[in-house]
Amino acid sequence: MNETPKNKRGWRILRRLLIGVIAVATLIGLVVTEENWRGKRAWENYQREWTAKGEHFDWQSLAPPAVPDDQNFFTAPIFTAMQNDKISITPYGNDGGPNFLPDHGPVGYALYRMHVTDLVAWQNYYRHQTNADLTKRFPVSPQILTPAADVLFSLGKRDSAVEALRQASQRPYANMPFNYPDGFNSISTLLPILAELKRCSQLLQLRSSAELADGQSARALEDVKLFLYLNQSLRNSPFLISHLVRVAIANITMQPIWEGLAAHTWSDEQLAALNTELGKMDFLADCGSVIRGERAFAIAWFENQRHTREMISDIEIRGRVTNSLAWMPSAYFYQNELNYARASQQWILPLVDTNSRIISPAALRRINDQINLELKHYSLYKVQSLTAFPSLVAVVKKVCVIQTSINLARIACALERYRLAHGEYPETLAPLTPQFIAQIPHDLINGQPLHYHREANGQFTLYSVGWNETDDGGTVALTKMGNFDPEKGDWIWQYPAK
Repeated sequence: MNETPKNKRGWRILRRLLIGVIAVATLIGLVVTEENWRGKRAWENYQREWTAKGEHFDWQSLAPPAVPDDQNFFTAPIFTAMQNDKISITPYGNDGGPNFLPDHGPVGYALYRMHVTDLVAWQNYYRHQTNADLTKRFPVSPQILTPAADVLFSLGKRDSAVEALRQASQRPYANMPFNYPDGFNSISTLLPILAELKRCSQLLQLRSSAELADGQSARALEDVKLFLYLNQSLRNSPFLISHLVRVAIANITMQPIWEGLAAHTWSDEQLAALNTELGKMDFLADCGSVIRGERAFAIAWFENQRHTREMISDIEIRGRVTNSLAWMPSAYFYQNELNYARASQQWILPLVDTNSRIISPAALRRINDQINLELKHYSLYKVQSLTAFPSLVAVVKKVCVIQTSINLARIACALERYRLAHGEYPETLAPLTPQFIAQIPHDLINGQPLHYHREANGQFTLYSVGWNETDDGGTVALTKMGNFDPEKGDWIWQYPAK
């Protein structure tokens, strides 16, 4: 049967549509291929350029060398027992105990402390136990002792474990044993280790505060040294979460140091030792390696997505969610890798000036505004890479606050040594060098000298101008809840009026 003119026209239209579809598909394929090639080439060129300048973008460059288990702190029997829940080094039971953390309540933040640890609350906590399991963990003295002695008695069951931890800290290496090729997936094995370290620090803080109140400053110093070591044991970890836990441990450490200074408990020799140990803590110097670590693992994460075409996310309500990226061109992954590397190199790393030792609030605000502006202008090539940077900026701020706290603590130790030698605090900070401290740290905010006033009551006020870059005369800003507000006012080190 011959085709009708109508059928012929239909076939011609269909054929033209098919040719058009094929042409469009071919064009799209060529465009995607071109984009993939351009993205890969741009990323490889960037890597070559910055590798020649000494930068590294692979996780292998961050992995510490393997060390013998018998020389590694994290593979010591005591730490293995802690991880396997055979030993618990913590000052509280499952109920969390009294709130003594230095970043909550009236104790304030690392830079604002006006209250000593409430040992009476802890004495009552241990003495009035209703939980049988808690009674097994924390024995109670048959006779009521002083709050400090009662707390030390209840914590006495942890003495052998703490001593074993102290012996483990003498090992030459502290390399956390986890699989670096797994990148961010290694965090599942990292988090329990970090939790153990923080719990140990909380016990040591309570114990050292009680020891100071009980007149045992030598034992308190050994405990402070131990949890300063716990802080430093995380320096080799390139994960951001490890750095945040280091900040938390350092914050906890400041409390007994401050309490001993406020009560004039530390001896000259002990103060010199504290200054030496605090001088080893340099969060500014370590910040760059952490940012580079996040960059390397982020790049590995994008590469894994490119190979698997899957993005796995942990969502609090829904749990682990796998999103298919099968339709994504390779250019998406290459360009996000490029933009992440470029932004961290241009924006984040320069925020911490390790030469001048300054962290400029104005620079952080400028970068934060730039990031927010970029986020408003949606780009498929930046959508994933940019989301991490607000948290990195926040980390730089935390580094500035905790390092300022450490610097103020070192100067406070030198001031106390001067007071022990001369019977009073000096009129200025100048007489402290070089006898009591080799060099006085400057204000990290602006590079200017820190502010110091000897008060009429014989005390002193020592402070940084803080994040608002304004000398508020040693005035502390508080939130409506009464907590220290690091965004306003000065960052201050002082003692309660007597």
